[in-house]
Amino acid sequence: MSSVQSYARAAGIMFLISFVAGSFGEFYVPSKLIVAGNAAATVSNILDHEMLFRLGFAGYLLEALCDVALALVLYVLLKPVHRNLALLSAFFGLLSTALFAVCEMFFFCAPLLVKNPAFAQSFTSGQLDALVYFFVRVYSLGAGLFMVFYGSASLVRAYLIYRSGYLPRFIGVLFALVGVGFIVKNLSAADSGADCCTGADGVVSHQGCRCRQMERARHWYAGRQSTVACLML
Repeated sequence: MSSVQSYARAAGIMFLISFVAGSFGEFYVPSKLIVAGNAAATVSNILDHEMLFRLGFAGYLLEALCDVALALVLYVLLKPVHRNLALLSAFFGLLSTALFAVCEMFFFCAPLLVKNPAFAQSFTSGQLDALVYFFVRVYSLGAGLFMVFYGSASLVRAYLIYRSGYLPRFIGVLFALVGVGFIVKNLSAADSGADCCTGADGVVSHQGCRCRQMERARHWYAGRQSTVACLML
């Protein structure tokens, strides 16, 4: 039992670190740098606050490291219930982290377009600003893809926690609610066939991008906060 408690507390600590670092890197920093509907102002903010921009990416890296470690810790913690399902949940978790890492690269590489002399010679200032916004848009859209896999991992873990007998069942219920929320939100967005960043006239709506991104962040971090509180008990 002491081993179970140790792994559960380790998971709780890593969830907490991931929550704080991810909140900073994926929510706070973009909200300070991205100006809705103004590509030039966004580019100016990124260049004027490059240290904040890089610290935000560092926050994401710390979150990703914790998520990878969590995949292992939760696998070890849940393996006695069903080894194959525990392994499946670890795969889902690792895949979600990898997909989000690809999206983060688009966001991180955006300022390179305006700082590289080769691009400055090939494109006008307005074109470079538009390209930066395109990279930010790809990041915003792609960031939602990981929720299906993260939600799937949460559902599998919910089942294993509920069946474990050595972990509180209400934690499994919370995992299930978080997982269903992620999956339903992604499926409903896919079913609508609508681009969250594109208006009816086909013009990119950057306010829509930002609002959708903020909404995703609130749901995701609310779920993580509940998980942290439970695992730290």
